[in-house]
Amino acid sequence: MPPEGVNAPLSDEPGEISIEELIPELKAACGRASWTSLVPVQAKAIPYLLAGRDVMIQSRTGSGKTGAYLLPIMQKIDSRKNVDQALVLVPTRELALQVFREAQTLTAETELRTAVVYGGVGYAAQLEAFRGGAQLVVGTPGRILDHLLKNTLSLDHLKMLIFDEADRMLSMGFYPDMVKIRKYIPTGKIASSMFSATFPPQVIRLASQFLHEPVLLSLSGNEVHIAESEHIYYVVPGMRKERSLVRIIEIENPVSAIIFCNTKDTVHYLSVVLKRFGYDADELSSDLAQSAREKVMGRVRRGALRFLVATDVAARGIDIPDLSHVFQYEPPEDPEAYIHRAGRTGRMGSSGVVISLVAEMEKFKLQGIARYYNIHMEERPLPDDEELERVVAERITALLEARLRSRDNIQIERLKRFVPLVRHLAQSEDELAVVAMLLDDYYQQSLHTPPAQPTADVLDEASPVRPKPRSKPSNGRPRSRNRKPRKP
Repeated sequence: MPPEGVNAPLSDEPGEISIEELIPELKAACGRASWTSLVPVQAKAIPYLLAGRDVMIQSRTGSGKTGAYLLPIMQKIDSRKNVDQALVLVPTRELALQVFREAQTLTAETELRTAVVYGGVGYAAQLEAFRGGAQLVVGTPGRILDHLLKNTLSLDHLKMLIFDEADRMLSMGFYPDMVKIRKYIPTGKIASSMFSATFPPQVIRLASQFLHEPVLLSLSGNEVHIAESEHIYYVVPGMRKERSLVRIIEIENPVSAIIFCNTKDTVHYLSVVLKRFGYDADELSSDLAQSAREKVMGRVRRGALRFLVATDVAARGIDIPDLSHVFQYEPPEDPEAYIHRAGRTGRMGSSGVVISLVAEMEKFKLQGIARYYNIHMEERPLPDDEELERVVAERITALLEARLRSRDNIQIERLKRFVPLVRHLAQSEDELAVVAMLLDDYYQQSLHTPPAQPTADVLDEASPVRPKPRSKPSNGRPRSRNRKPRKP
């Protein structure tokens, strides 16, 4: 069964499309990109987007999903109108630039204009692109919201809304910004789509607030079906393996996870390491006293524990709500245990991520398990310092900019007295450690807790793009649903 609020594809849904069936303008765009045929995600997704259907598409990174939404956007945009007609929301500056560059390639020799906006840089070039009549805007939620609040960007003529890497958007804590952006989205028919490698439960809940009766397509196999979990492994050095795990957690930033170890000694050691790094982690093993075990289990049942480190035996019978990730710190000794571990995520029609850490020789055993159970397993390189620094910098920039937006005029005036000190600290090599310490403290406090989840208060704050009918209140009068966006 598909998750609540999400539809499975029906027999009368749009079929696949080939490059020969595209309109001449899109064929020419494919030629500029040197595409001789459409990849599966494009062939299956484009008909839904052209038909104006809301859709959630599970497709792995690098599968061609950017073209799957850029081509329909090109067909839907009216190049005679110099207003924003399509908005693509992405989680990072890097992805924004990647989408922008691909859009430039596809739209070359056309009148379609694209703007790319993200935080951490000045506003001048972005404002110039808006004044130049950009019809497609690609950007990160925080900077898009900045422009909406300042009335430098209008979504009044929006036709298409795309959420790219929707799973990472929520895991990076952009949900509050997206709720605010939703106030500026017209209440008419907007074709909205989400693209993601996985659709964990919290992303599906988010989708129900932005999409209208979406169809869920999975393109991880040869057929269209309900989303599956993503299986990944990293070959890591045997020494300081725990540091490799921390790097991966920093990149993934999971909402909740269970980390499997083969022995209780490793469980205890890894739990201590994660706590020292600032993560909300606890352990479960056969050595744990009953009172301590009950305390941990209580947090598990409430969904209040982000990382549970456990052995297979200790984790039997435990069901962690909305588990987004399973980590295998050590590959299982019994191949069948892989299936039991992986099955802890991706339940109730949602999907998750299963990540294994293996030594060079252990990867052959893992590949054998993948072949036996017919699992597509992807090997990824361990994140290096540069990638880790980039990801952390983008996250903390988004968090700090969001916090700055919440300040009133008096608070803005108050913080100005620190500007000279900040300028001095930034220019002094000896004082950089002070700034880094403050950023690290804020990062730990703000990010190493689960991202905000939808609540009744937040949902009342902004009505959905196209809300479903609600029941009438007891006085018999219908509730007001489509409030006009408030201008700041």
